[in-house]
Amino acid sequence: MIKGLAITPPVLGRISIGRVVEKNGIRLPQKDNQFTITSQIQEVDGWLLHPLDEEMRKDAPNGKLRTIPVRMLFNEADLNLRAEYTMFDRKSGRPMCVGNGDTCRRLTQTGVQSLPCPGPTLCEFGKGGLCKPYGRLNVQVGDSNDLGTFIFRTTGYNSIRTLAARLSYYQAVSGGLLAYMPLELKLRGKSTTQSRRTPIYYVDLVIKEGMSLQEAVAEAREKAKQMKEEGVDQAALDEAAAKGFGNALFEYDEDEAVQVVDEFYPAVTDDGSLDNSSVVSKLRKGIDSTRLASG
Repeated sequence: MIKGLAITPPVLGRISIGRVVEKNGIRLPQKDNQFTITSQIQEVDGWLLHPLDEEMRKDAPNGKLRTIPVRMLFNEADLNLRAEYTMFDRKSGRPMCVGNGDTCRRLTQTGVQSLPCPGPTLCEFGKGGLCKPYGRLNVQVGDSNDLGTFIFRTTGYNSIRTLAARLSYYQAVSGGLLAYMPLELKLRGKSTTQSRRTPIYYVDLVIKEGMSLQEAVAEAREKAKQMKEEGVDQAALDEAAAKGFGNALFEYDEDEAVQVVDEFYPAVTDDGSLDNSSVVSKLRKGIDSTRLASG
């Protein structure tokens, strides 16, 4: 295994509740009130929709995709959702500092150092909104690929807090059989004082519609028994995943760089408006050049 390279679950596509739109040459993140499932192919007009998006939207009320049936790939909650405080370099899209509120790994001129992590609000290094909670959730959608996943990325406290709690609870009540629980992602809305009564949307994880918690746990036990009898070693899969994630100091993918700048770190111009077009343009050229050089 190549050291320094995070081995993450294979990704077939992306799940988002927003998109990046271009207005007058300026790329801006725009929230939505529904899910979108995209492929990993991006064209001038944006990411191409995955066939599952159209398939699931047919049965969705008013064509709004607000629930997605999913299963977890791992029994360990923290393997499915990795959430940390992260500060990215806005020029390269690479992580510079990653912490959990207690300790952090920070890239310095002398290498990566382990330092105390006070969190975004108290950290001098990441002040000014540069450090944010950053969560990655890998889920299985459909039955087309045994180990392939779709990834949902977010910097939203509501989504990260809710998903972390649900995953931990379902792992506990199922007796550690989280990978076999029939679940679904559900889009929820809420208003806060900060949102000025405008609805904000976040992602929740619930038992598949039409089932009780007891029925879901019973199905998970039956499914786990069946898979074990068929020779599938879920514990070994979790162990392999943990080693893969721990193979690098930072979980980083070159393909994420542009998305991070696009969606989470729009630049601010002198007049206070958002403009990350020049940053993204330079970043795209840099990544393309690297890929051409490496073949």
